Amino acid sequence: MKKNKANKAMILAAGLGTRLRPLTELISKPMAPIVNRPVMEHIVRLLAKHNFTDIICNLHWYPDNIRNYFGDGSRWGVSIVYSYEEKLLGTAGGVKNVEDFFGDETFLVISGDALTDIDLSAAMDFHKNKGGIATLILTEVEDVTQYGVVLIDKDGRIRGFQEKPLSGEAESNLANSGIYFFEPEIFNYMPPRGVFSDFGKNIFPALLSKNIVFYGYRHNQYWNDVGSLDEYQQGNFDALEGKVDVSIPGEKIKEGVWLGKNCKIDEGVIIVPPVCIGNDCTIKKDAKLFGPIILGDNTIVDERAVLYRGIKWGSGYVGKDTSLIDAIIGYDARINDKVSILEKAVIGSKSIIKDGIKIHPSVKIMSNKVIDIDTENTEKS
Repeated sequence: MKKNKANKAMILAAGLGTRLRPLTELISKPMAPIVNRPVMEHIVRLLAKHNFTDIICNLHWYPDNIRNYFGDGSRWGVSIVYSYEEKLLGTAGGVKNVEDFFGDETFLVISGDALTDIDLSAAMDFHKNKGGIATLILTEVEDVTQYGVVLIDKDGRIRGFQEKPLSGEAESNLANSGIYFFEPEIFNYMPPRGVFSDFGKNIFPALLSKNIVFYGYRHNQYWNDVGSLDEYQQGNFDALEGKVDVSIPGEKIKEGVWLGKNCKIDEGVIIVPPVCIGNDCTIKKDAKLFGPIILGDNTIVDERAVLYRGIKWGSGYVGKDTSLIDAIIGYDARINDKVSILEKAVIGSKSIIKDGIKIHPSVKIMSNKVIDIDTENTEKS
């Protein structure tokens, strides 16, 4: 096999992100912000750091969100082109669809909606040294029931898979992270272009059945697939707390506090780190921010509001005497005065919560909703 140094990568960004709804009703999952940058931007920065500068990205759900934000990639020192899928082709089908982009080079495939600081250069060296047709990046996980796990021998060669095994039946705790290195020969084992196929369900089992040699690379860095609302929140908090190496925007004004440009913070405001405040935000008199807290750009937090452990996307308003406790609020949402939003509640983008409303724990409000005192089910948990 050809032993060149690769610089081509594909970001998989066509998925629907259904498990993150209502947050992904109006945006694609790769645009969901982690510390005020789209999660896919952290991936682009990681690729640039490891010299994967020639990038193709497949799109489907809200494609213009991604295309308009990332453009040609030059802002990050990379080149990005796009492949729009009118119908979803699956992880492998999406890669097969752009086969010509890769030519005869080794290439990387990575999810656009995962949060990670994996050493891609070390993983590439492993792949090259082993000489297999593919290398899967593997992450050690505690709860095997949520992932497809991978069985490897002492040499790292992949010998089998288990899809979300029961905890007592798992033969491995190594999860497929959705990051792969491939030799161009992989295309010989894929269905024709335009046919839906998935690496985990179709391609890798087929390689095993044909006794094709491929490997698993076990890493020890941070990885979070941002696959659920809890994991999305945890990813944000882990980034704030330095558990994953990502770029946090804003000026670090003191330990654990990042402040964007053109912000106004009134007297009497209490900020307990870690807290990340975006650009053009206003925090009014006697408001309290108890971290971990992320506030997106153009957010107004009014007098005496209390925010405890939460995420507020850009734009919108948090009213006087309102309390947000361990909640996630979408972009351009208006939370009026004397509102209480309790643990694990999620408010979709462009929604309005009227004065005095109490949103109980774990309630999810869809996007573009108006919740008033007469709204049915508001008080149900």
